[in-house]
Parts: sequence; C-alpha cells; structure tokens
Amino acid sequence: MKKNLLKKFHEYFKKNEGRINHYAIPDLWQVWGYDNDSASLTTDGQVITDPDHFFKTLIEEVFLKDAPNTTASLSMQHNLNTSGDWLKDSAIYSSLIRTSSAWDHDRSGFLENSNRDGIKETGTFLKTLALLPFLKKMGINALYLLPIMTFSKSHKKGDMGSPYGVQDFFALDEALQDDLTKDAFTIDEEFRLLVEAAHSLDMRVLIDIIPRTNAIDSHFIKEHPEWFYWVKADQLNDYGPPYIEGIPSTTTPKEKYMKKVYENKNIYKHIDKFDFDPKTKDPELYEKIKDSDNLLDAIEKHYNLTVAPAFSDHINDAQPPWTDITFFRLFFDHPSVAKPYIKKDTPPYILFDSIKCNLYPGQKPNKELWKTIANIIPYYQKTFGIDGARIDMGHALPKDLLAMIIQNARAVDPDFGFIAEELDNANAQDAKDKGYNMIIGNGFFAQPRVFDGSAKKFFYQAADLELPLFAAPETHDTPRIAARDGKEALSKTLAVLNMFTPNGVPFINSGLEIFESQAMNLGLDSTPLEAKRLSYNDPFFGKLALFDRYQLHYTYELRYVIPAILNQVNPIREKLKPALFDRKKLHTYESDNPFFVGLIYMQGKKITMVFGNLNPFHVEQAHIDITPIRRKTKNTKTKGKLLFSTHEAPRLFAQFVSEDVIDIHLGPGEVKIVEL
Repeated sequence: MKKNLLKKFHEYFKKNEGRINHYAIPDLWQVWGYDNDSASLTTDGQVITDPDHFFKTLIEEVFLKDAPNTTASLSMQHNLNTSGDWLKDSAIYSSLIRTSSAWDHDRSGFLENSNRDGIKETGTFLKTLALLPFLKKMGINALYLLPIMTFSKSHKKGDMGSPYGVQDFFALDEALQDDLTKDAFTIDEEFRLLVEAAHSLDMRVLIDIIPRTNAIDSHFIKEHPEWFYWVKADQLNDYGPPYIEGIPSTTTPKEKYMKKVYENKNIYKHIDKFDFDPKTKDPELYEKIKDSDNLLDAIEKHYNLTVAPAFSDHINDAQPPWTDITFFRLFFDHPSVAKPYIKKDTPPYILFDSIKCNLYPGQKPNKELWKTIANIIPYYQKTFGIDGARIDMGHALPKDLLAMIIQNARAVDPDFGFIAEELDNANAQDAKDKGYNMIIGNGFFAQPRVFDGSAKKFFYQAADLELPLFAAPETHDTPRIAARDGKEALSKTLAVLNMFTPNGVPFINSGLEIFESQAMNLGLDSTPLEAKRLSYNDPFFGKLALFDRYQLHYTYELRYVIPAILNQVNPIREKLKPALFDRKKLHTYESDNPFFVGLIYMQGKKITMVFGNLNPFHVEQAHIDITPIRRKTKNTKTKGKLLFSTHEAPRLFAQFVSEDVIDIHLGPGEVKIVEL
C-alpha cells in the first residue's frame, strides 16, 4: 500500500487554514519549534492557535521529510529480522489515546465531546501526532497504544466505558476520529496517518489485543452465539464466582485444588445458572430474532438468557464479576478435570478451569473462533503497518492458540514484537519459550517500595532474567508513582535509573513524565484513594481515565523536569545500550544499604558507573572498591567525568579515597553517572 496520507493531510490543512482561530493546546505539544505570528502563549502554559495551521506546519516540518513510502512496519521497510528482539532496544511510551491527547481546546473548563467550535476535546489519532516530537525528545522510540478498537457502552463503568470491553476486533473506536478531518478522511486513514508519522521518526507502534474476552454485547453474538457462555437471565442478580471453603484467597486454580472445587456445593448452584446458547436451544426462533435492533433484549425476552459476565480466574478472588465483558468459549467440550464431577449434558459454564485454558484445554477446539482471533494482528499489520503487540490475558490462552497468534503475525512480518502480560519475573523463561520477546514484570510493584529494599532488588535481579522486562514504577492499572512516598523526587530518581536498568526496557505510562498523580485504574496494588489524589476542586477529581473523560495536567509547573532529564540521559543510554543487555559487562555494588544502587558497566577499557539514591529524604554515601573492575578492563584512570547528575552540573569527577576506592556522596534521590 503506497504512502500518501501525510501529504494528503498536509494539503487538507493548508486548504482549510482560518476555519478556527481559537484552539488551545498545551505548550508541550509544540516543543518541535512551532512558529506562528498569530499564535499566542497564555500565562498558564497553553498556546492559542489555528489548528489547521498548526497541523499543516507540524506535518511539514516534522514528518514529511523522512516519511516512509509504504504502509509497513519499520522492520519490513528496512528488511530487518531480529525475531522481534528490537523490543529490548526500545524506550516505550504507553498511551490511552482518548486521554493522552485530550485537551479543553475552547478553555470552557469542561472536556466536551463537541465544544462551541464543534471540536472533539477527548483524544484522537490526529492529535496524537502532536505528542510524537515531545516523546522523541525524551528518547521514546516505541508507542504502545492501549485498546483502540470499538468497545461496548453497555454496562459501562464511568462516563465513557472501558476500552478493554472490545465489541469488534476489526473496527476502530469511532471516538478516536478527529472532528477537524472527519469530513475528508476515514478513521482508518487517521490511524494510518499516526503510524506513518511515527515511522517517519523511526518510532515503532504497538497495540493491545484482547483475545480471551469480548464485550457482553459483542458483535460476534449475532452470527455466533455458540462462541459465548449463557446464563438464565432471572438468575443474574446473585451471579458471581463461587466461594470455595478451605482454599486461600486469590489462589491460582492448580490441579491440586480442583477436586476440592468440584466437591463444593456452591459449584453446582453456580453451574445450574448456565444454559445452552439460544441458537442451539431453538435455531428456528433464533433466525427470526437475530436481526432485532437489540438482540440481547430479544434473547432475554424469548429465551430468558443473557451473556454470562466474566470474573477472575483466581479462586476466592474478592473482585465482583466484570459486568461489561465475557469470556470466549474456546472449546466446545468441558475441561477434562471437570468431567468426573459433572453430567455429560451439562451446559457450557464459566469457572476457574474453563477460564484457564492454558492449564485445562478441552479436546474440541472452537476452530472458527481460533482462526478469527489468530487473524486480528495480521489485519492490523496489513492495514496499518503496526510493529508489535501486547497480548492481554495471553497466559490464559491454550498454548496452541497462542502459537497460532504468534505464527500468523510473524508470517506477515518475521520481526514482529510480542510483549507478554506476565507480571511474575520467575516466568520469563516460559514466556520466551512461547515466542514472546519481553515481559511486563514486577517493576510496577517493586520500584515504589524503596524502603523495604524491593526497588533495589529489582534493579539488581533484572539482569538475570531470560527476557527483558519493563523498567517502570507504574502502569495504567496501578497507582501513580508521583502519588507514592517520595512523590516528585522519587519519580525523578526512578525515571533516570530506569534508563539504565540491566535487561530493562524503559516504560513511561502516559502522565508519568509530568508527575500525574491520579491513577487511571484501580486494578493492581491500589485502594479507592488513588482516584482522589487531585484537589477536590479539580474537574477530574474522582475520575479514572480508563473509564472516564480525563485530561492530563500538561500545564503543571514541573512539566518540563522529567522530559529535560530524559533528553539529557538518552544519549548516554544509547552508547551504553549493548552493555545493558550483557550480564558479563555488569558489576553491581553490593551492600546492606537498601537505598544505594550501584550499576557499573564495562565496555572495553571504559567504565560507566550509575549510582542512585532511592531514599528521597536523606543523603546516602558509599566507598566503592573498583579493583575487580580495573582487573577486567585494565582501566587505570584515577580521574573520572561526571556525565550527569540530577542534583549538580557535569564536571571533572575526582573523588578517589585511594587509587581503587571511590567515595560516592548522593543527595536525597540523586542519581550520578560517572565515566572513568
């Protein structure tokens, strides 16, 4: 497919200049050097401009010069094949587009679907172009997009609903189309524009796919009700995961527990709520009602059935059912572990074992559904030229289906990258065996816990894993690092250390770079307090971006601090990158101090030392014997250069207590990078 969209959009904006002359954007969106005589800068960090002129100039000055001539992944454009291992060379930015590029363009004080100029103020594919130069300055070279597909508004949480309740894998969320261009371009063209613009900056694009679940009102129900689980509608009120006495809370449903599960009386009350799908029960009636305006209402009326909500795959998890999504029925038979306990004619049902198809696959795969799921990524590769994907709940898929997903994608692009939703570092080898290139890992949990030594342990143990992992103190599912103990100081410290984590891929959850404090979701390691981190007077107090209309605080007074730091340290990281993924080139400073991190990298005779103080409140110091490092590198230098510090200017570094011992003094939260 030939590239022409950047030029077409450029011409469109050029033709339409002057339509709107009062369009506010954050000043961070024009760090590439936007210059317009008619634009004005407000005292609170906004730029008022003509949007057509802004986007015309942005495309012209930033993207067009190095625009690709095909819609294909970067690897296919350059004939690269590392089997997806380019991910370890990445610095990734995670974006929920509707939030990351949202702004109150008419400055009314509200984030509107259509403002006084008829403009959408939630984020769009088009507006995300304005973020790319800003991300590039921070060293970001991979844009990871949370779900961008059409999602359900039925049973929605919040005022917008969760993008993880996907209705149709093969249709983009219409809310991500911009009102400035919707009359001239399709939403598919706007997403292709974003991918082409990212590729012009050598920035890859990854998406989230959710192959284990679908929306309660999935578009697949009409033709394939047998792909889903069904419960009797009049028994939905007390529907939920059954409690099993004698098993600890949030227990993985390993085989040793399943006998106790099926011997529990609550299980059969739960199973009795399920029934066969409406098409199986009465195919003639189903043909008559399947074109109803509201199919689920018609099914409930005629069959007393509704789609069964999903719930956690862990036994005795306190989470209530997930009322907006359901599980796909990946097998037409019951799990073998259940067969000794249930009747042969028992309807399909959701339970811990049927959810965990990786542990308990059936013997009759739903082949047509598998084929559909395995073709999601190839569709986005061929249509939009994406470079990689994270597979949501991939750990719960049967291994053969997971293999199909990975094989189909790599048949299109052998260098396609895969991220595993694996939060346990111990499972890195298993993820590698399945074909993944990296894991999420436990950084989001360990890094905020500096006072018990978990953070230091993360930085030291990451080097020994079989796959790279996210070097990150937060994700879209966790509390914000700026809301933890240490707040901005700790955020800054970790932002730097994550650029130099051995075997780590720096990962910025949108908003981290501007010290956003309110969580996007309360999914992991959270309490309800995380939704109330803003001032009570803030219009987004109590809002969660994963479900609600939300605008990041791009005009926060410290908004340039982390971006400026990352801009400084990224060139250092680029030179050091080969050593970051070679365990033999790493020496760690060992001590009982839980706050002092010492990562020493050896490249030939060059020694680069990254020292960090994880204590945001107190000074930390150490005397470091570099004798073993001198032996390995044959470096005899007695003076060093301070390449970077979060607290002081680079200078000649000469703090040797003796020829082989360095005295390191770190202020609260300070990171120093020293080169011998």
